Amino acid sequence: MTPPLIMGIVNVTPDSFSDGGRHDTANAAIAHAVNLVADGTDWLDIGGESTRPGAAPVSADDEIARTLPVIVALASRLPDIPISIDTMKPQVARAAISAGARMWNDVTAGRFAPEALDVAAELDCELCLMHMQGEPRTMQAAPHYDDVVAEVIAFLKARVEAAIEAGVARTKIWIDPGIGFGKTLDHNLALIQCTQRIIEETGCPLLFGASRKRFIAAIDEKASHASDRLAGSLVVAMEASHQGAGIIRVHDVRETVQALKVAAALDELKD
Repeated sequence: MTPPLIMGIVNVTPDSFSDGGRHDTANAAIAHAVNLVADGTDWLDIGGESTRPGAAPVSADDEIARTLPVIVALASRLPDIPISIDTMKPQVARAAISAGARMWNDVTAGRFAPEALDVAAELDCELCLMHMQGEPRTMQAAPHYDDVVAEVIAFLKARVEAAIEAGVARTKIWIDPGIGFGKTLDHNLALIQCTQRIIEETGCPLLFGASRKRFIAAIDEKASHASDRLAGSLVVAMEASHQGAGIIRVHDVRETVQALKVAAALDELKD
């Protein structure tokens, strides 16, 4: 299989679950992004609003004020590194793409605003459609599925078709099963285990994001803090890679790149 690309996370926020407040100024976020590129990232994902469980919403104006200076600077300084804007708001996506971003990474799969998919088609950018049950403030309040894998696949297929109907090219669409977004531990594990099935049944490349997420702490009680979840993050990243994920979205770029290189070397010996 083709090795996945790595997408480094740059949260320009005061309240993200893992690194909130560490890069909440433009200069700090830019410096962090430059370090991620030195560590080997292929993409940079810039976000100005936390989507952790219980997170408070942020206005479009505030989100643009947080992310736009970072995108402008990075697009100029690192023109060969594609940038993704992590937002649910069409206004923010429009500003980011105009400033040099190439992907709209939308945790609501274009459901936040009625015009979202039309805007995505107009922007002609890469579009990632993610599954989430509920919304960030309430998504972890007793999530329930009869068959989580089948239901997530059905949702993603429907959103892909809605995007295509709005004018988005199928070749520009990515899907994301939304690990940790309205899911229990068992739901998350089932989706990770079925990554290849999700890719095959949706017919779209998959962006996988499980870095430092809380389900790891549900398995290992010593990983209560997000910074203690590197080992678990690497395990699920390797599993998603072996099942064909196209992009792995991570906080720990250098470690993930190294793990993928070692896994690739071992796979070559099997051949």
